[in-house]
Amino acid sequence: MLLVVSSAQANPRYAAIVVDSQNGEVLHSANADATRYPASLTKMMTLYLAFEAVEEGRLSLDQPLPVSSYAASMQPSKLGVKAGDSITLRDAIPALIIRSANDVAVVVAEALGGTESQFGDMMTAKARSLGMHNTYFRNASGLPDSLQTSTARDLATLSVRLMNDFPGYYHYFANASFTYRGQTINGHNRLLRNYPGADGLKTGFIRASGFNVATSAVRDGRRIVAVVMGGFTAQSRDDHMMTLLDRGFMRAALNDQNGWVAETNIAQPMETLVASVQGASSDLPSQPPTTALADLQTQSEAASEPLRLITALDARPRTSEASAAADALADTAPASVYRDDDDPILAVLSASGIASEGSIEQGSWAIQVGAYQDFDKARASASRAADYLSADQALSRVAVTEVESSDRTFFRARLVDLQENQARETCHRLAQSGMDCQVVTP
Repeated sequence: MLLVVSSAQANPRYAAIVVDSQNGEVLHSANADATRYPASLTKMMTLYLAFEAVEEGRLSLDQPLPVSSYAASMQPSKLGVKAGDSITLRDAIPALIIRSANDVAVVVAEALGGTESQFGDMMTAKARSLGMHNTYFRNASGLPDSLQTSTARDLATLSVRLMNDFPGYYHYFANASFTYRGQTINGHNRLLRNYPGADGLKTGFIRASGFNVATSAVRDGRRIVAVVMGGFTAQSRDDHMMTLLDRGFMRAALNDQNGWVAETNIAQPMETLVASVQGASSDLPSQPPTTALADLQTQSEAASEPLRLITALDARPRTSEASAAADALADTAPASVYRDDDDPILAVLSASGIASEGSIEQGSWAIQVGAYQDFDKARASASRAADYLSADQALSRVAVTEVESSDRTFFRARLVDLQENQARETCHRLAQSGMDCQVVTP
């Protein structure tokens, strides 16, 4: 398998939406209705049904839920509950949110639905009743399933409904750690500590989806909910989310000025937006839009101008703490679990350069900066190397090639489509910076 990403190419898995939770106004949208994999954002629906069961008296927070052998067998991330053991719903909730535990997701699914498959049907039915018309659930965890898909808009709807329908449970989403059987388990939602006002919800990752996150934040009494899907790394996803939140709050403030700048493009520089707000007449009445929450389902993509980021989530207008590896380990199953066959968005992903190894053009020079057993480490290493490219090398490509050797598989991290002098010059710069580098001849 070869993944190639051109530096001039948009991320085909990218989707985002920013919503004012109080009135349902869409402040920003990009590919908001495009089919995407929810990954562990799936667990928000698992939690919705659990909260509903408690409110209806079908479960209690201190009720022990039995662990089946099937639940215990789930791929990581997991809490490590053993078959024949049990876990209370009170402990299961933070395990789902903070640890993103796939084994616990199945425990809850079996407690409510009998089997995970039946629970998937319940999840899909609930999605329809909430107005999530383009979402299909097959499992409770978000582990890879080609038929389990959603959209950024639907997941924003779910986020808002979780807060509105079960406000007494929302505090769970704001926690960065929890204690289980004497062990403190830390989460990996860095937006909670890196973005002022952020107080929930959930991150998610599988290889097919990229890095996803649903976030809610409050500023000056206004709450905004945003969903970003398809990040190349956890850090770039978080940086992009912070930028969208900043600009979403700014646009909402602009819209308060009686809609006089309702068509403002939030893709313009932040300085321009700030100047617009500061220059607005204080005599204008401040009336919030009257859009109903249900209108989140009907507003078109044209309702707000999408950010024009050339490489979408590789853009880094803000900086969060880098720890992408922890996010990947926490939310994904091993690479062997994912299969490309019958993938409903494979055609879209193929357009970004997923092809056979032979698709690297013959006659081009390349550099290799490492070989890794983990795909994401290879991708991150190649991306770091790309930062050293000079302007005349902008059309080179990051390539991660899967290679099978005897009893193991590894991934080569390369930059391809270089001229000989470019390859040698880049390798020299990388070596000076302490990175390993090897020139690969045609």
